[in-house]
Amino acid sequence: MNLSALLTSAGINIALCVVLSSLYSILRKQPSNASVYFARRLSQVQSEDQFCLDRFVPSAGWIFKAWETNEEDVLTAGGLDAVVFFRIVVFCIRLFSVAGVLCICVVLPLNYFGQRVHHKKLRAESLEVFTIGNIKEESNWLWVHCLVLYCITFCSFALLYIESKSIAKKRIAYITNNHQKLGLFTVVVRAIPYSGHSYSDSVTNFFTNYYSSSYLSHQMVYLPGTVRKLVKDAEYMYNMLKAPDVSQCGPSMVRCGLCGISEKPFRILSKRLYSDDDDDDDRRAFAEDLREEECAAALVFFRTRYAALVAAKTLQSPNPMHWVTDMAPEPPDVFWTNLCVPYRLLWVRKIGTHLSAIALMIFFFVPVSIVQSLVHLERLKEKFAFVRRLSNKRNFIFDMVTGYLPSVMLMLFLYAVPPVMSTLAALEGPIARSGRKRSACHKVLFFIIWNVFFSNILSGSVLESIDRISSLEDIPSQLANGVPSMAVFFMTYVLTSGWTGLASELMQPFVLLCHWLDRLVFGGKTVVSYGPMTFPYHTEIPRVLLFGLLGFTSSVTAPLMLPFLMVYFLLAYLVYRNQFINVYITKYDTGGLYWPTAHNAIIFSLLLTQTIVLGVFSHKNAECSLSFTTALIICTLLFHYYCRQRFFPLFQSPSAQVVMEMDRQDEHSGKLEEIHEILLSAYCQFQSSSPNNKELQELNDHLRSRFSTLKSNSHHNSPISGHLDHVTNEDDHELKDADDIISGTISNKSPQNSLTEPPHFETEDSIIDLR
Repeated sequence: MNLSALLTSAGINIALCVVLSSLYSILRKQPSNASVYFARRLSQVQSEDQFCLDRFVPSAGWIFKAWETNEEDVLTAGGLDAVVFFRIVVFCIRLFSVAGVLCICVVLPLNYFGQRVHHKKLRAESLEVFTIGNIKEESNWLWVHCLVLYCITFCSFALLYIESKSIAKKRIAYITNNHQKLGLFTVVVRAIPYSGHSYSDSVTNFFTNYYSSSYLSHQMVYLPGTVRKLVKDAEYMYNMLKAPDVSQCGPSMVRCGLCGISEKPFRILSKRLYSDDDDDDDRRAFAEDLREEECAAALVFFRTRYAALVAAKTLQSPNPMHWVTDMAPEPPDVFWTNLCVPYRLLWVRKIGTHLSAIALMIFFFVPVSIVQSLVHLERLKEKFAFVRRLSNKRNFIFDMVTGYLPSVMLMLFLYAVPPVMSTLAALEGPIARSGRKRSACHKVLFFIIWNVFFSNILSGSVLESIDRISSLEDIPSQLANGVPSMAVFFMTYVLTSGWTGLASELMQPFVLLCHWLDRLVFGGKTVVSYGPMTFPYHTEIPRVLLFGLLGFTSSVTAPLMLPFLMVYFLLAYLVYRNQFINVYITKYDTGGLYWPTAHNAIIFSLLLTQTIVLGVFSHKNAECSLSFTTALIICTLLFHYYCRQRFFPLFQSPSAQVVMEMDRQDEHSGKLEEIHEILLSAYCQFQSSSPNNKELQELNDHLRSRFSTLKSNSHHNSPISGHLDHVTNEDDHELKDADDIISGTISNKSPQNSLTEPPHFETEDSIIDLR
């Protein structure tokens, strides 16, 4: 690929970015699109849709507002995970600013004049002359590359240490400043042995025996189908009672034809079952039915955070497959269906999902090879006559095929990866929705690093030498030769997936299309559109880290890529701030657990860069530079080992000192009993498919309070208030219904995360500024 093809790709992507950004600045001003572009800030605002010419003129007001947003605003809007995401972006901006100055001013001229050759006109110049591959063998200029690599590496060490220390402090503050974190009092217990009567009795006997002073109560987990059926029966009963002539009809399993009762049979509960004068026999019979549907899992509540931490981290039984304990997620974060998965089957699920992910990675090598065949049309013309005829007629079409089309095809292929990985992550068995998203993040990250970076380089190397198939022993040398030669393709990928991808993120084309389909086709009813979504960390963090990997590996070998990456990270800083403030909501927060993933990816990028440069020095017989680069790899490994010992334990579990101090403060202030009251009613497995019905909501609340399995040894019975969170979770849109996929036994899908009420804001915040 030459400079002309790169300029063609850059021109197309810049035009797309300008058009999409201009459309966004216009569409966001339209009141009818407020639910798309201001979903997080949307409240019940009554405004007249009056014609105004300013609404149809593009403007850059959103850029200035995003720039003025500080970290406290981001923390309030998106939680600590959002702060971690922006710290990753800021780290890349700072590091590649330093690397860009050094590499563009020093390394790039050395690469260009590395050999005494006659250079063509700049437009027709091959871009490989700007890479380290243009340096002749045994050149003294390779010392400069080694010194620049040292500067970039130690600058990365300093920035990583500063960011890790700052985020560790923020995580401690995230725990200590929120005394209402109920997950610190709760332990998930799985693989409960059956006592012969019920799992609930097993939990009661075990924890009253071994944790008598700290055990508060517990809540059993039911099979998903049972809980759904209970709420479904309640809905049928409510519909029956709501019928016009229901007073004239007694309870019957046969439809009378007058009340409009459904023909579907269901168990009609007596009014005594939910009245104040409950019949003991009916209630006992219903409780026995629920006992039969208990899972071998429970949520156990403790009086103090320290007691819960000790119980969660302690081996409870001589048989490690019994009484398995772990810290519980926060109530909105619980993945109830996975709690019902038998613990003994989790290892089978993990092996199956990992094998499926590996199979997908191998299968994806086919479209990558197709993409690379378009990139290397010039090299294939010696083998194929039709390619030779096409290359002889070089024009705009040829430049677009070699410069723009391959990156677009690869980006389109990659769109199918995150939903598949999310499904595999759900099948793996995490007990928290945030855990599912973190698992999907890891899988997507491994996938795109292999298929975007390694597969393109290795397939490109094979196409360069199509007469032979390289052995595994040649992979290091292929990386050393392939990274500089493939740098041009990665530049076009940054343009397409990076720049244009950010413009598409602003536009939200799919959400906008669904919104207008509801308005124009379905008469304003919510049929295909949905409410606010949570931020897709499992797609955006891998993308940012991939571009960071490209920046590291190209900094010394192909520095011409750094300006494109700098533009991407600056745009990402503005675009994602705008999205966090206006679009995405935060339903659950991991407390910064994405930072260890980012730290490991950055260290891997450093090591890979040093290995590639080591291979280049070996190929060019630079023995002295080779030795110094080997020492740099050792320093990187030592730094990573120190950071793992210094910072990573803080992200694995809260420290005993922190939770004990929090317990003492709550005990002195008298808040501990209040937290116990909230704790007994927070975790709720019941979900209603008709959340807009106030009467049905009250009925479900009453059912929860009557037939919950909470048992306390404190002689204090607290009714379970149905605390339901009706905020839409975008995970359910990706998986459609992850509970149904996992259990395979649920027949009726209930939209358990539908938006029923817009968030409440103060008066001054309720008016959305559309400028």
